Amino acid sequence: MNVFDKTGKMALGSRMRILTSKMTDDAAKIYEMYNVEGFVPKWFPVYFLLSEEGEKTITEIAEDIGHSQPSATKIVKEMTKAGLIDDSIESKDKRRNVVALSEKGKELSKKIKIQCQDIDNAVELMLNEASHNLWEAIKEWEHILEKKSLFKRVQDQKKARESKDVEIVEYEEKYQHAFKSLNEEWISNYFEMEEADYKALDNPKEYILDKGGKILIALYNNEPVGVCALIKMNDSHYDYEMAKMAVSPKAQGKNIGWLLGKAIAEEAKKLGASHLYLESNTVLKPAINLYYKLGFEKVVGHATPYKRCNIQMELKLNN
Repeated sequence: MNVFDKTGKMALGSRMRILTSKMTDDAAKIYEMYNVEGFVPKWFPVYFLLSEEGEKTITEIAEDIGHSQPSATKIVKEMTKAGLIDDSIESKDKRRNVVALSEKGKELSKKIKIQCQDIDNAVELMLNEASHNLWEAIKEWEHILEKKSLFKRVQDQKKARESKDVEIVEYEEKYQHAFKSLNEEWISNYFEMEEADYKALDNPKEYILDKGGKILIALYNNEPVGVCALIKMNDSHYDYEMAKMAVSPKAQGKNIGWLLGKAIAEEAKKLGASHLYLESNTVLKPAINLYYKLGFEKVVGHATPYKRCNIQMELKLNN
């Protein structure tokens, strides 16, 4: 087991599988010792559920034992083949297909109940012998993973690490091609380029910068991979619009949209803005989620030059 001292927590899953394998091997021997021949340990949760609660649908079984429906279906089929489950039961609700323990399955429960008592006592002694209560720890870990999966937690760590290598810089003429191409890529992918797009993307200095706006560029390894603009508005309520945000597909997952959005909001604050406005389309779900995360709220009734706009949002800035 020295290899796990070297790998650390990276091999958590492998170490747990080894422990599970040891327990499963012993479980198979225990069933044999109690003359419960041919019983596969992984069947036990389904067997226990049906013995305690009676007939169930496959969907109910899957939910109760925490398995996927295909996994529960496979176990039920195996137990039916072994003669422990009757899958030909007619339920009161004709639309529901239910299964229950067969007579053979019910008869087997007498042996298994005696076995369970001995197992409970043996495990209790192990828990008393151990420094940490594995049973309680498993429940705690299940709760923690239910809140957020290990995959999502690692994904967040990856984003946090990679986002440290993202640098937000102000627009220079050398970034004009990136500003246009990154925006053109996503717009053309979902919608079609419009006249207002060409004006801002072809002439950012004239239509954005010279009118009091800003453009920020996100660099990753010195390569421009994200852009966002702060456009001055001639409006009685809104000072600036956050627009033309685009992130290269190859750079997604690095919190670049979040970093650009926060930076643009800070720029708006520095310029004395009290409200930041944006327009989008609800088909862009990741973008909409990002805007809500940044603190934007939905508003209605503002005139728009874009055909693709079906949602308008604002961010109240605390100066």
